[in-house]
Amino acid sequence: MSWGNHSTINNFILLGLSSDPKIQALLFVLFLGIYLQTLMGNLLMLLVIWVDSYLHTPMYFFLSHLSFLDLCFSSTTVSKLLENLLSQRKTISMGGCLAQVFFLFHTGGTEACLLAVMAYDRYVAICHPLLYGQMMSNQLCKVLVCGSWSLAFLGALINILLAMNLNLCGEKPIPHYSCELPSLFPLSCSDVSTNFTVMLCSTFLHGLGTCVLIVFSYALIVSTILSISSSTGRSKAFSTCSSHLTAMLLFYGSAFLCYVMPNSDSLLELIFSLQYSVITPLVNPLVYSLKNNEVKAAVRRTLRNYLQYFR
Repeated sequence: MSWGNHSTINNFILLGLSSDPKIQALLFVLFLGIYLQTLMGNLLMLLVIWVDSYLHTPMYFFLSHLSFLDLCFSSTTVSKLLENLLSQRKTISMGGCLAQVFFLFHTGGTEACLLAVMAYDRYVAICHPLLYGQMMSNQLCKVLVCGSWSLAFLGALINILLAMNLNLCGEKPIPHYSCELPSLFPLSCSDVSTNFTVMLCSTFLHGLGTCVLIVFSYALIVSTILSISSSTGRSKAFSTCSSHLTAMLLFYGSAFLCYVMPNSDSLLELIFSLQYSVITPLVNPLVYSLKNNEVKAAVRRTLRNYLQYFR
């Protein structure tokens, strides 16, 4: 998308999920409800972690960043989706499209890295409990989080700079509800092999690379858990990992398929995209609250304190 083409192509047309006005109205209500619940769930998680001193641990420090990422991830896509569901001409500016591609890549890459960091945190907590405070120091936690954000930023920057050099062939519609990098390739007259290769490398680095670290961490965790003689101890150890495993499967499964599979303009591709960009940010706070007794207790304490304050 060379800068020289800005005078001829200023907007992209997003075909969205449906062209039927009645279905669009239903979809608007559905996704508005999902978006509001996503905002409330993740904001509540951030508030509880911030105000409850019992949750000032490495695990919940990482979880607070995950909740913030889910807020950014959902806002990047759903806000524009809601706008287009209400408008007649479903367009997005070139600058808006590039910004959306960048933030999707940045937040998605950061979340992948952060899930790997959280797997390492669970490995240290279960396999080296006596050294947990020493190994997961505040300084190390900050370095791991900053590294996650920085690595994803670098990957997003490289991909967006290459995307800006694509030459477009006119105003072709994007068969999607948002601007994602694979959706831009069919719009180009120029060769996209370099862009596609860099995108695949970035995806494999953030997806497969971090997934290998997660699998390796959980292999050691499972080995340690199985060596515990007490069934109660094994059950408690497994329960501390179940929330993270659920969040990991939701994110990696749909995101990996969406970015690695060829751009097919199919309904299946839209479903995978909705899964990781809309549904996963909604489900994550529910998973971590419903399956975590510490979070449920902290939510009750926070609500009780606020109710007492306003009486």
